Amino acid sequence: MRATSARYCARKGVVLTVLSLGGLTSCGPVRVPEPTLVRVSGSDTMLPLARRWADAFMRANPGVTVAVEGGGSAAGVAALIDGRADLATGSRPLFYDEVRLMHSRHASLGVSYRCALDALCVYVHPENPVRDVGMLQLKGVFTGRIGSWHKLGGAEAPINALIRPPTSGSHRLFRELVLHEEPYSDRATALPTTGAIVEAIRADPNAVGYGGLAWVDGLALLAIDGQAPDPRSVRDGSYPLGRYLYLHSVHPPRGWARRFVDFTLTSGGQEIVEEVGFVALWEGMAIEAR
Repeated sequence: MRATSARYCARKGVVLTVLSLGGLTSCGPVRVPEPTLVRVSGSDTMLPLARRWADAFMRANPGVTVAVEGGGSAAGVAALIDGRADLATGSRPLFYDEVRLMHSRHASLGVSYRCALDALCVYVHPENPVRDVGMLQLKGVFTGRIGSWHKLGGAEAPINALIRPPTSGSHRLFRELVLHEEPYSDRATALPTTGAIVEAIRADPNAVGYGGLAWVDGLALLAIDGQAPDPRSVRDGSYPLGRYLYLHSVHPPRGWARRFVDFTLTSGGQEIVEEVGFVALWEGMAIEAR
């Protein structure tokens, strides 16, 4: 599965009807219609999931538009703080600097909803014989201290490391969990989307990169210290790079934005999580929307 556009809106041509209030003053207060546009912005990892949720939600609620935009987790939070989004998708929690800015602008520490599980996977070409690495070896690959597949039991060939840009939640989380905040190698190539990383690895047997479970699409995955990324290892915590996926908001969402969040936690919403390729929050169960 791959993302082909940074912006997606399944409904076009929203019609705005303006009602004149003249002559209605004697009828009491005029009720302002509830907004029917929900703006969702953020994680590239979550883009296919957010699109599927949006499609299903709009089919169940004719007249409501859910506009989904990618750009990275950091870009989504920035849009949220600037008032350009109602919800931000995130492949990691809110960071301290984001919470501080949110509080200074909105007197809020933010609200985050865990809506799915994922594994930050390490992708390699199917022809690459390497299938298992240690965490220290993985750190060496992406800091540049290990530059040949031969040192990992593979061919005598250079390792071409692919990374996401700093606006990506996966970029920051991988650097925190694997590199322990050391810088990426200056030989690593930054690509704008997970889809771009997948395409580059398909074309290069010596490439390695990272991204979410839903983007595997024929690539091979590396086990880390003997633990492969799968629903069981993600749920029980044995895979070391398991993570939650989030919907963030400045304040507790209301109206259609709240109903959209609730929908993601229903059995139908969690079935979509699994159909897309991520891991549902509960094995064989989901809560119903309030």
